[in-house]
Amino acid sequence: MSTQITASMVKELRDKTGAGMMDAKKALQETDGDMEQAVQLLRQKGMATADKKSGRTAAEGLVIAKLSDNQKEGVLVELNCETDFVARGEDFGALAAELSGYALASTANDADQFLKEQNPSGETFADYIKEKIGVIKENITLRRLTRYKVGGSGTVCSYIHMGSKIGVLMDLETGDDSILGNDTFLQLAKDLTMHVASCAPEFLSRDDIPADVVEAEKQVEMGREDLQNKPVEIREKIVVGRLDKILGQRTLLEQPFVKDPSLKVIELLEQQGKALGQTVTVKRFVRYLLGEGIEKVQTNFADEVMAQVNA
Repeated sequence: MSTQITASMVKELRDKTGAGMMDAKKALQETDGDMEQAVQLLRQKGMATADKKSGRTAAEGLVIAKLSDNQKEGVLVELNCETDFVARGEDFGALAAELSGYALASTANDADQFLKEQNPSGETFADYIKEKIGVIKENITLRRLTRYKVGGSGTVCSYIHMGSKIGVLMDLETGDDSILGNDTFLQLAKDLTMHVASCAPEFLSRDDIPADVVEAEKQVEMGREDLQNKPVEIREKIVVGRLDKILGQRTLLEQPFVKDPSLKVIELLEQQGKALGQTVTVKRFVRYLLGEGIEKVQTNFADEVMAQVNA
């Protein structure tokens, strides 16, 4: 005689796996009510679903930052899905928060390392994400992960903008830790990360710009039509001036501060450092723009909803 499948059994299985009601009921029926076998069956089905969906473009999603309690360590994570509809949903948001928490607790410095690590259940995070693909019904990829850890005095700070579409992680060095709770310092940290989110600097300073990038910019300027009739030596002088401005615009320290363009960011740091009584230095930063570099399939929101209904 087959085991009667009760509503409480279905609920228990759904709580354990996140599966839909009908999927959970069917799994229990196929395993004659054996809860552990039903869990395994749903996992296997989830893996099969994940394999089918793995080739689909995942360019939507969320950028999440997670900091340690003492703010000496932090991670920035980009988790992608296929549609904005799913990205706005509770299940995907919970998964992003869960994975970023695990990422902070791990030792991984990038996405590849993290995906090979194991969750408390003993499965790799790559396999865990595959299971979630079966539940959420869209391709999901953990695309990027950056970790910063402060070795001495200073802090890691973050800023998330535009509903988790842009994220910034920054490593700030200070003379000592006495100012970390100071309101002026906290505002400075917020302003700096917000500036990076808004102005998208590519480099910290000119020293960080690769020589080939400088040369490429120089060749572009040398080829400008308005310079072609000028002598080479005059052209060189004009290009030096133009190049100085262009390269400055690409570095954080030389950009005009977004909240007060009369100040460069480096001048803001000097100004606030004097107010705080010690030097504050930006050691490094990273900025994620959701889906940058991924060719997106153009859909509208109604199409995304229907795709989920039919998944």
